[in-house]
Amino acid sequence: MSHLVTVATCNLNQWALDFEGNRDRILESIRIAKERGARLRVGPELEVSGYGCLDHFLENDLYLHCWEMYAQIIKREDTRGILLDIGMPVLHKNVRYNCRLLSFDGRILFIRPKIWLANDGNYREMRFFTPWMKATQVEEFLLPPLIQKITGQRIVPFGDAVIRTLDTCIGAETCEELFTPQSPHIAMSLDGVEIITNSSGSHHELRKLNRRLELITSATRRCGGVYLYANQRGCDGDRLYYDGCALIAVNGKIVAQGSQFSLKDVEVVTAAVDLEEVRNHRASIISRGLQAAESKVVFQRIDLEEELAPMGNRFNPKISPAKAREFHYHTPEEEIALGPACWLWDYLRRCNGTGFFLPLSGGIDSCATAVIVHSMCRLVVQECKEGNEQVLADARKLARKDPEWVPATPQDLASCLFHTCFMGTTNSSKDTRSRARELAKVISSYHVDFNMDNVVSSVVSLFEITTGKKPIYKIFGGSQVENLALQNIQARLRMVLAYLFAQLLPWVRRIPNGGSLLVLGSANVDECLRGYLTKYDCSSADINPIGGISKTDLKKFISYASKAFDMPILDEFVSATPTAELEPTTKDYVQSDEIDMGMTYEELSIFGYLRKVEKCGPYSMFLKLLHEWTPRLSPAQVAEKVKRFFFFYAINRHKQTVITPSYHAEQYSPDDNRFDLRPFLINPRFAWASKKIDQVVEQCEGKDACELDIMSVE
Repeated sequence: MSHLVTVATCNLNQWALDFEGNRDRILESIRIAKERGARLRVGPELEVSGYGCLDHFLENDLYLHCWEMYAQIIKREDTRGILLDIGMPVLHKNVRYNCRLLSFDGRILFIRPKIWLANDGNYREMRFFTPWMKATQVEEFLLPPLIQKITGQRIVPFGDAVIRTLDTCIGAETCEELFTPQSPHIAMSLDGVEIITNSSGSHHELRKLNRRLELITSATRRCGGVYLYANQRGCDGDRLYYDGCALIAVNGKIVAQGSQFSLKDVEVVTAAVDLEEVRNHRASIISRGLQAAESKVVFQRIDLEEELAPMGNRFNPKISPAKAREFHYHTPEEEIALGPACWLWDYLRRCNGTGFFLPLSGGIDSCATAVIVHSMCRLVVQECKEGNEQVLADARKLARKDPEWVPATPQDLASCLFHTCFMGTTNSSKDTRSRARELAKVISSYHVDFNMDNVVSSVVSLFEITTGKKPIYKIFGGSQVENLALQNIQARLRMVLAYLFAQLLPWVRRIPNGGSLLVLGSANVDECLRGYLTKYDCSSADINPIGGISKTDLKKFISYASKAFDMPILDEFVSATPTAELEPTTKDYVQSDEIDMGMTYEELSIFGYLRKVEKCGPYSMFLKLLHEWTPRLSPAQVAEKVKRFFFFYAINRHKQTVITPSYHAEQYSPDDNRFDLRPFLINPRFAWASKKIDQVVEQCEGKDACELDIMSVE
């Protein structure tokens, strides 16, 4: 015996405050779901307004416009015959809630507010919304007059309830609720809810997807049931990229999965699921039956006098249950190639930009940024070949091409949109200039190359004329202050020149209606964390696709791209020693990033993870690393490294207040603007913590081996 129901979930590329565009993408997803025979459609969190509206959620206009869009959706005849689960913010009794609106045939069944709000990391939902703290309780909600006229309803239920159809029971939870210890789906499943929807606004981080999958498969394996996960996809207007990957799970097995990275604005995932499998799975677990029998949590049922199964559940040879499938993961290298590339495309097309400008230094960071732009072009060309009319229209618009133009290769598109520049000085090597030129040629960016020594000399001469003092480099006898100032002026002048060329190159190329290019930054997350960059240098830009990615991961990405994109020139970047090339090179001295920083990039990643993710201050970080790094390093060496990191992190913290908005890809991003809310004026000596660290070092050095019980140290 079987009880087959076709259900649909989706990835939607919604945009904050793009009410009409969001409406149209919702309607398209409903059309596709119905076309595939689905009787239930679930969409992403806050899909009507867009998830990333931030403080716009505090504006009552937004709530009005959401109701206006929702009215236009449910009054249409082509949205009938399917149970709709749509997300938008709702004002109830003068309180703002993050809600799901469930409707059928133009009538709202009930409104389900979010119970547990996401309020850590990148999320600030408690700033905008109030959680619904009345478990299993329902109140009356007075619909706006606009909706009353369309639905013929005045009052609808509002609260924690479920929908009972003639053949099954459906409940909804929202994003963060899946991640909580006592998720709503547990109580729902014990109360007989068989289909659970989850509408999400979950962003991409490297290596994060597996956690989401584990939670969904574990939940349905233990509780049984059908789980529909919908997610936002794309750049919603901020640093985050929502990575889609909508899926359908049944009893711990994945039966359908959407793509994680794609340029498609609408992607619908459907599957025919057998509710009898859910019932058999649950009934076969005796302990679950006992828990369900004694559970005191009972959800109010909102009745829908319809069957989700087609033809009254009579056998239909055209429908067969979806089979379990292996879940597809991208490698971290593929994630870097795809996530930031999709983010860049969304940013460029939505700001109606003319293209990108990148200072190409010949080092691995700017190389990685350029290759990500190349990856973006590859994705666009592939979508055009597959008939994605929206992407093709956007490409023609951005490239200022006629209606017949179709980019044949990534290079075709890059030659229109991508501009690079090597800004050399007497400190630049022939190798870096050559690598930059060759990479630009392979990618087919519009490349310019010049020396800026005269500009640097003019500024230094101005200082000398004004003060009577001429700064010289340290290797020629100058002080550290002089040496740093001479490096910084080169870096800052590069930023000024970058914006000059970004503004005027479209004019030089006579691009029709061409505005300024978007300047891309190329400082990696480790350099930002350490503060190894000049404030307002060429790390200052409009957006930065690698600002949340570690140097270690970028190297692996370039090695991957060398083969995957057939670009052997990239191997030269991997093997090159990272250097800023801001000091003169002599036979005895070549500037090195890691020597300048006093720590390796690998160490920086570890420091960053312990500081942000593990919430370690100097003392606790030292204790952790003392166990991990000894005997390879002595206690004194571990202490010196930890103190050095926190000193430079603290004195450079102010740089994060003006850091370029970066693609968020790593949990230890030091982004001051929203993700890492720490002060920027800190005593860099961390005096008390340093004393405690020194005490432990002394005790360790008093023994042949450091076998100290660390927890006993006071």
